[in-house]
Amino acid sequence: MDTKILKTNSDGYDTASKILQSGGLVAFPTETVYGLGGDACNADAVAAIFAAKGRPAFNPLISHVATIDAAFDLGIETAAARALADAFWPGPMTLILHRRPDCPIARLTSAGLDRIALRVPAHSGACRLLQRFGGPVAAPSANPSGRISPSRAAHVMAGLGNAVDLVIDDGPCSSGVESTVIDASGSAATILRPGGVTSTGIAACLAAAGLQLARTDDSGSAPHTPLSPGQLASHYAPAARLVMNVTKPVKGMELIGFGPIGGDGQLDLTLSAAGDDVEAAANLFDMLHAADAVGADIIGVAPVPDTGLGEAINDRLRRAAAPRA
Repeated sequence: MDTKILKTNSDGYDTASKILQSGGLVAFPTETVYGLGGDACNADAVAAIFAAKGRPAFNPLISHVATIDAAFDLGIETAAARALADAFWPGPMTLILHRRPDCPIARLTSAGLDRIALRVPAHSGACRLLQRFGGPVAAPSANPSGRISPSRAAHVMAGLGNAVDLVIDDGPCSSGVESTVIDASGSAATILRPGGVTSTGIAACLAAAGLQLARTDDSGSAPHTPLSPGQLASHYAPAARLVMNVTKPVKGMELIGFGPIGGDGQLDLTLSAAGDDVEAAANLFDMLHAADAVGADIIGVAPVPDTGLGEAINDRLRRAAAPRA
């Protein structure tokens, strides 16, 4: 197919909604990364997402909805889910909830499990698309499975090409790392994937509601059948080998700097010269794409403190650096 590229205007979202209603695929921007969207209630559309990405069918998808009420119409509300939703939605947070008995979302989105992943995005354009479409949109990141997530429309086209019916181009994403995924299906909440909402903020929110954040598994290991997206051990990977915590480059390396350690190589890339974790998160995938494009043998990344959004950045880098299957 010949992929259309449209801007974030009324015509673009009208066209996107019609494509989704017909079972097609639309790549669209969110505040985190570009998503590859299909009708979450149409099993054929969901299957097309897996096929376009080359994604394992046991790796669940996030369904995006326009409002908190829409989310709890699909997943069973818990005290933890309500507290977190009120604090962080719309925003870069995904909740894992038990499906309601009448939930219409295709079971393929959750690999046949009895729980679903739901998010209410904060991006104004994504909200307009969801409102126009009027239902849940399953949307993993719009890139080949296991590769670097896309923070620009050009990344989508480079990775997926004509596997998508339409790409809505709204420039670079503001956050640059995916949503935090939290299992809120029980009495306590557990972080399954660090992301745009920090663990400190989540713990404070739950504590204020008299609730508990269970211990997060930060071992980097992944279950055979993940409960949520982003739990595969090798993920977010460039074509080049990636090495973390590099302070001095070696031959053939494109070093991406952070803070006092500057970039080194053909591009002189730095996540944030000021050592700002928010700026670094926004730049992460863009710079990994750029470093990979110059054909470096190795991509090195300077140490990033494991605090604030650094927790999510290092999670992505560990998975990008993991041995490939």
